[in-house]
Amino acid sequence: MRFFPDCGPFFPDARPALAFASAYELLVATVLAAQCTDARVNLVTPEFFRRWPDPAALARATEAEVSDVIHSTGFFRQKAKNLVATARLLVERHGGAVPASMEALTALPGVARKTANIVLSNALGINEGIAVDTHVRRLSFRLGLTTSDVPTVIECDLMPLFPRETWGEINHLLVMHGRVTCRARKPQCTDCILDDICPKVGV
Repeated sequence: MRFFPDCGPFFPDARPALAFASAYELLVATVLAAQCTDARVNLVTPEFFRRWPDPAALARATEAEVSDVIHSTGFFRQKAKNLVATARLLVERHGGAVPASMEALTALPGVARKTANIVLSNALGINEGIAVDTHVRRLSFRLGLTTSDVPTVIECDLMPLFPRETWGEINHLLVMHGRVTCRARKPQCTDCILDDICPKVGV
């Protein structure tokens, strides 16, 4: 069962909106993106990575220093605490590298399954699951792919529907579709490529 067989021409650039050049950078950016727009995070990360280009550098930073740089992303004190603690664990337990497993990633402070899925898929080429964010959660329900609003349950409902090698792409397509067409308040159903098969649950 595939719900996005012909969407390539509609979303040819479906990829993370966060700017990153390594697994470390994507991990940091995804943590910062919690309760914050990707656009805002992309304004903050250039200075962040200039000052702390790798986990070893970040591990030597203070939470106050990090808080000052990430202040505009919201919840900055907790994010700073988690990022510094994560960097220290990366240095102590993983030789300064981002681990390539769900178990190891979710053991890091502030890293839940969604963040781990994003890092694994987009930076390390590992499809362990499907990242469930706000857009994926909303669209999965509207499309009738799940009856749950619990991210872990939604992920389990989605994974059997798509080939494993497409799990990362599915997240990007749902996010793009949610931003462009299937919006939260005013979904553009008449312009939707999925209009003829979408049950429009809750619309």
